Amino acid sequence: MSSTPVTWFEIGSDRPDEAQRFYADLFGWSFEEQGGPGNSYRQTAAGGERGIGGAIRGTDSGADNYAIFYAQVPDVAEACRRAEAAGGTVLAPPVTAPSGLVHARLGDPSGNPLGVFTPPAGG
Repeated sequence: MSSTPVTWFEIGSDRPDEAQRFYADLFGWSFEEQGGPGNSYRQTAAGGERGIGGAIRGTDSGADNYAIFYAQVPDVAEACRRAEAAGGTVLAPPVTAPSGLVHARLGDPSGNPLGVFTPPAGG
C-alpha cells in the first residue's frame, strides 16, 4: 500500500480576523478570502512549495473552534470504511462540494478528528 499525503489543514475560529493576524505574524502566511458574507473561508499557501495549503473557516462560537488536517485519498468512501475497520469512526460522512471535491471527517480510536478528501476530477 502506498503512503497517503497530508495535503490540507483547516482551522475553525469564531474570531477569524484575530486568527489570521496570529498566523500571519507567527509564520508570515498570507490569506485570501474565498467565502462570502457570513461564510468566511480564508485560504493560504502556508509553507509555499515546501508546505501544505490550508484555510481559516469562520465559526459561530468558541465552542465550534477546531484545527484539523486532511489527507488526500483516492476514494473517500473507501477511506471511511477502512477507518471504521481500523477502530475509528466516521464523524461526518462523505459530501461532494459543487466543485466536485469529496470530503469526510473521521475520528481516530482516541477521538481525535481528521479529514480525508479527493480533489475534483482533473484537479
